[in-house]
Amino acid sequence: MNETIGNIKSRRSIRAFKQEQIKDEELQLILEAGLYAPSAHNQQSWHFTVIQNKEILDDLNESSKEAGKIFNDKYIQQLSNNEKFHTFYHAPTAVIISGKKDSLMPFADCAAATQNMLVAAQSIGIGSCWIGLVSLVFNGEKAKKYQDKLGIPEGYQPYHAVALGYKKVKSTKAFARKENTVNYIR
Repeated sequence: MNETIGNIKSRRSIRAFKQEQIKDEELQLILEAGLYAPSAHNQQSWHFTVIQNKEILDDLNESSKEAGKIFNDKYIQQLSNNEKFHTFYHAPTAVIISGKKDSLMPFADCAAATQNMLVAAQSIGIGSCWIGLVSLVFNGEKAKKYQDKLGIPEGYQPYHAVALGYKKVKSTKAFARKENTVNYIR
């Protein structure tokens, strides 16, 4: 099987990480993969904020859970009310992916960059998980505080995050794919 296809098919969301920090070379490869994602009109409308400070990750976790407790989704509320739940699953590294608000399709651009980072992480044996809950912080009353604290440029909106670290557990086998999701018109 083609190596890229193999990495896509074997990638799983990892939710248990070792506390050992990933190597800078590994992080740079993952970030570079994000930078090479496709984007609308090649605007490359993203900005990546790497957080490797446990206190800041824990603080962001608490604020994410506060925002999640009042979010209009029962599952998110339940997760946010769980004292044991950590938004970043205690990963030693997180990357916030922000998009330039006035670009053509920043949400899609950032999603493509996020996916590239997840696949790149898999290809070098780094565990990863796409984190959506943290975006609630940047839509609430604490948005400006965190954008300033994290150095997110003016005019950018955080959309996604990626938790990164060495896997504490083995990846599980993929669930069967849903049927009847492709039709052909020839």
